[in-house]
Amino acid sequence: MAEKINSIDELERMKAAANAQGATVPNYQEWSQIMKDLDEAGVQSTGSYQGDKALHSEISKTIEQYMEQQKVEQAQQVKKTQEDQPKKIAESDNEQALKATVANATSSMILSDYMKYYHLIS
Repeated sequence: MAEKINSIDELERMKAAANAQGATVPNYQEWSQIMKDLDEAGVQSTGSYQGDKALHSEISKTIEQYMEQQKVEQAQQVKKTQEDQPKKIAESDNEQALKATVANATSSMILSDYMKYYHLIS
């Protein structure tokens, strides 16, 4: 196969010409699918089955690596969120405990002052 096949249409014409001569195009089904995938991705064919197959494999690996990276980043984000949540709760609890202590101290002080003045008046 000396000529380059750069599109699905050219591959179809090559298949028709081969059928007219009583021959077949090796790996036609797979190559056709690879060319469709490359066309959908906006990638130009290399013109040969081996080149397109290698390019398709490279793109697939890149996509898989990207997906794995996204999964790892998402897992890290979930883990960080889960780790931050108890800290926020603890900070909120500490703040509420501090407010309660101040309120109790203030009310105790007010009550003691009231009792002191009550006894002074009576």
